[in-house]
Amino acid sequence: DLSMKACKTWMAALIGACCATAYAGDRLLASGGVSTIEGAGGSGLVPWATITGNGSANQIGGVAFATRVQMPSQYRLDVAGVAVGLYDRVELSAARWTFGLADTVPDKSIEMKVFGAKIKVLGDAVYDQDRWMPQISVGAQYKINDDEALVKSLGAKSSRGLDLYATATKVWLGGLAGRNVITTFTSRLTNANQFGLVGFGGPARDTHLLKLEGSVGVMLRDDLVLGAEFRHKPNNLVTDDGTNQAMREDSAKDVYLAWFPCRGGSLTAAWVSMGNMVTKPSQNGWYFSGQLNY
Repeated sequence: DLSMKACKTWMAALIGACCATAYAGDRLLASGGVSTIEGAGGSGLVPWATITGNGSANQIGGVAFATRVQMPSQYRLDVAGVAVGLYDRVELSAARWTFGLADTVPDKSIEMKVFGAKIKVLGDAVYDQDRWMPQISVGAQYKINDDEALVKSLGAKSSRGLDLYATATKVWLGGLAGRNVITTFTSRLTNANQFGLVGFGGPARDTHLLKLEGSVGVMLRDDLVLGAEFRHKPNNLVTDDGTNQAMREDSAKDVYLAWFPCRGGSLTAAWVSMGNMVTKPSQNGWYFSGQLNY
């Protein structure tokens, strides 16, 4: 399980990265965010409009990350991935998901791959302080669920899907009692069931729906961000007459604390609520993620 041993491993890696990285980009610390569960730069659940890594307009930066979400039912989600930011304009990412089904399907895990791209369209989240306009980016995430037979047996129409999103991020310098505030609003077109873990589309609908996401964080110190997120999800597997209620979806939300001890990486811990998830209600658990910047 995710124990003190894992925490110590990430701490040692971060300290090593801090010592080894004499120069890791010019961007404001924490402005690139951490890695979302799908690999994009942002917070845990919501992509930000900023580009991952610390690279400025004439630099290339990137990250490698690992995340675990542990739920009370013994469901466990492990995610590992990488992302690269090109000249503070384009972001490319890839992530691999392993979702352990505990006693729902003993000794079985759902595997999924996520490939993402994000493009900065206009604005600057940090430096446009004299303008109301946030930084705006658009992105896409192509998801491939490796367990086609299983997800279709649970009601999904397909094992592959494409999410499209637009996101706006603004950093308010000194915005709350002298502390910096980071806000993000994201709209997403998706037909994913449980982020894609239970495939895409279902008996209720197979079309993409517009779903809203948001994130707000306060920089308690230059290296410490306390925040909260929400993410609405579609409900494709439950029909209008209520059939298949065991597979209903609830919105996801969390409260997180991200620590950036150096430009070489970050650690994030969160309490996360997934609601009903793959037949099990009230899936409120813990999230832990470590990221190395390069």
